[in-house]
Amino acid sequence: MNVFANVVYFALTIYSWMIVARALLSWLHLRPGSALTHIDRVLYQATEPYVALFRRRLPMARLGAVGIDLSSVVALVVLLVVMQVIIRL
Repeated sequence: MNVFANVVYFALTIYSWMIVARALLSWLHLRPGSALTHIDRVLYQATEPYVALFRRRLPMARLGAVGIDLSSVVALVVLLVVMQVIIRL
């Protein structure tokens, strides 16, 4: 792999971990003003433009009366596929 592909692959790896961290933090009830709240806000602002692309096109999955947003999972899968394509270049 050339240097440019390595840099892009590394950046996408970091971004994919940011999406995972955002999804995990969304399961927690964070206290306002805590350090995790600030981290959550930064992760949200960094990943929302990409995840929103999928949220607009995917319906909310229903599990009884509970709605589950799978857009982060689909966004992560697409990102991982792109990373595999970059590896093969």
